[in-house]
Amino acid sequence: MRKRRVWAGLLGLGAAVVEDVYCGDQGEVVVAARPRARERDLCGVCRRRCPGFDLGEGRRRWRALDLGSTLAYVEAWAPRVSCPEHGVVVCAVPWARHPSRFTRAFEDQVAWLAVHCSKSATAELMRIAWRTVGSIIERVVADTGREIDLLAGLRRIGIDEISHRKGQRYITVVIDHDTGRLVWASPGRDRKTVLSFLDELGEERCEQIRLVSADMAAWIAGPVAERCPNAVLCIDAFHVIQGATDALDQVRRDVWNEARRSGQDQLAHRLKGARYALWKNPENLTGRQQAKLADIQHTNRRLYRAYLLKEQLRQIYRLPADTAIALLDRWIAWGI
Repeated sequence: MRKRRVWAGLLGLGAAVVEDVYCGDQGEVVVAARPRARERDLCGVCRRRCPGFDLGEGRRRWRALDLGSTLAYVEAWAPRVSCPEHGVVVCAVPWARHPSRFTRAFEDQVAWLAVHCSKSATAELMRIAWRTVGSIIERVVADTGREIDLLAGLRRIGIDEISHRKGQRYITVVIDHDTGRLVWASPGRDRKTVLSFLDELGEERCEQIRLVSADMAAWIAGPVAERCPNAVLCIDAFHVIQGATDALDQVRRDVWNEARRSGQDQLAHRLKGARYALWKNPENLTGRQQAKLADIQHTNRRLYRAYLLKEQLRQIYRLPADTAIALLDRWIAWGI
């Protein structure tokens, strides 16, 4: 009996009875189990006790966490019940989510790995298909979403869009700056998408928002201004630096065009290919790009000043708040 309880604990079987443990034909470890009496005849969707329907398709296996390098499975009967709300469904089991073929512990491990590494790495480590990782994440998110209100207590949030797949497909995401967690995501990149988030947030919680960081898109700024009266809209650091980089590139083009028009071919030739030397962070420059930047420092003060303005603005975001504010004031005075 004690050995069986150990197996139940190892595989995260919860309220289940271990009947037998044996090795399968491929060397896998199979733990035969059954739910306790109080966990039987429950609808797999709503977990309401329902009348039995039939024995289903017989015995079923659920993939469990590996035991070292050995695959492990939980095996049990999978009868069906007749639920008044969901119809004929497979009974719930304490060790797995409906209708998964993996144990709850296995799926939780996959979800944790997916947060901390790539989907491909997770699939290879857990020895499952790449698409299976996505379906597991969907089940875990749906399950935990019923227990946790991710939109509770939001005060400082960030709204942005990310592209996925091909063909200009976008997802709008919302993060909580205080916790660093993703709290909301939905397909789309327009005013309607942002309004759907604010509708889900509700009027009372919209009034509690104090800060919203975003890019300069009107489809974000408009709904935020209308629904979050107490929020300050801030441009996020990425887009501020992007704007400074665009301004630097405009100065580079102006200097190059002026040099060509005035017949300064040698200066125009020196500026050729300087774009990436000016764009990249100093720590990422190649030896050739460092030489190009040093040449600009000695030959074109206007362009080098624009470069220093861009770099100093980038450093402001790395400083403590009080120091950053003081440096920002000096940066504005220098820029004007």
